[in-house]
Amino acid sequence: MIDLKDLRERPDHYRTGAANKNSHVDIDALLKIDAELRQAQTQRETITAEKNRIGKEIGVLAGRLKKADGDEKTKLQAEMQALQARPNELKTDEAKLSQIIAELEPQRDDLWLQIPQPADSDVPVGKSADDNIAGKHWHPEWFDPAQSFEKNKGFAPLSHIDLCAKNNWVDFERGVKIAGSRSYVLVGDGMRLHQAILRYAFDYMTLDNGFTPLSASCLVRHNTLVGTGFFPHGREQVYDIANPTTAASADSGEGLALTGTGEVGLMAYHMDEILNADELPKTYTTVSTCFRREAGSAGKDTAGLYRIHQFDKVEQVVICEADEKVSRDWHTKMIRFVETMLQRLELPYRQLQCCTGDLGPKNADMIDLECWMPSRAAEPGDPSGYGETHSASRLYDYQTRRLNLRYRDPSDPKNKKTRFCHSLNNTVAASPRLLIPIIELYQNADGSITVPTVLRPYLAGAERLGG
Repeated sequence: MIDLKDLRERPDHYRTGAANKNSHVDIDALLKIDAELRQAQTQRETITAEKNRIGKEIGVLAGRLKKADGDEKTKLQAEMQALQARPNELKTDEAKLSQIIAELEPQRDDLWLQIPQPADSDVPVGKSADDNIAGKHWHPEWFDPAQSFEKNKGFAPLSHIDLCAKNNWVDFERGVKIAGSRSYVLVGDGMRLHQAILRYAFDYMTLDNGFTPLSASCLVRHNTLVGTGFFPHGREQVYDIANPTTAASADSGEGLALTGTGEVGLMAYHMDEILNADELPKTYTTVSTCFRREAGSAGKDTAGLYRIHQFDKVEQVVICEADEKVSRDWHTKMIRFVETMLQRLELPYRQLQCCTGDLGPKNADMIDLECWMPSRAAEPGDPSGYGETHSASRLYDYQTRRLNLRYRDPSDPKNKKTRFCHSLNNTVAASPRLLIPIIELYQNADGSITVPTVLRPYLAGAERLGG
């Protein structure tokens, strides 16, 4: 949620920001409704103040009446009757204003929630993911994506689909039987490798980088999805629970849905709280099952493990002070954490600077990391051979305003002033998608795969699987 005061002061900034994100929101309508609402609220506050003033005057007159007699008493009684009649007149006006406010507030809030956060000025302007800009590339000595697989490893490769079928690591047919399209069952060493990735990533963030582990609920209230920016934008990607406890609870924002990322639970953990400045930053990580409908992606990556409805993900979230430099520094650190992990896994990857049209409504900036997946590439170095495995987002106070997550401003000697925190998030490891580059890059000519060194302790020391 954007700062409404800032919108009033800099409407063109938000008009440009929305246009750069291809967002067709009506900022002028929001400003008009906001002005009408504030005027009605001011008028109601004026009536309240007048009622309070009249109440005090009645009290004073009552005291004088006790001591008055004769003509003075008659005069005071007339004044008292006039004062006592006035609140009834004000009550009618107050009721009308309350009705206006009750009608305008939800209209304002609906429009307010739709206004996207403008991208930072150093984010390239673009219409879609096609305008994203590739940056840093990295690969281990033993595999260079700019050369053919055969030149790298000396034999023709199989796709992860073929390797999983050969070794009985994934059963797509029975997965579809159980849960429909884009479903699967991990089998045997396929499941063990999947769990090894998650356990390694979780240990890496908690033990190596000191993040606090939390469990994150996969089942959350609607208000947490609004708070984290997944409603109203992105609602089409969410699996909503069709039987909330009552219709009233659904309407009040307490309907239930399945999360598409552990970010929701981690951020909502401190919803409606005021933290002390010395508690920041909060650094959390979780491993959770995630659900996405993949609406609008019909016919795209329908085969294999790339685009599926259910997966597991280790997520990292940072809640820090409201300082742009601090947020930018954390963004860099969170990307570096993942780069280090990918380098330890020896997976070729590239950084991708997302353009304004690919940021989504809530992000001020977003950097994707994409791993090389040989089966996606038509030829050596083909950019389509890189597939997104990580997405690092910088959100400033967009989520925390929605979540009402604040901290006490240390510059206030009375310790009463608060500020909204900043938030950031980034994938650590999402599997089984991350199985794709591991299985395809580490495959051997006999159909087995060599286990990445850092994963071997999680697989009882196994150096090879399958074959």
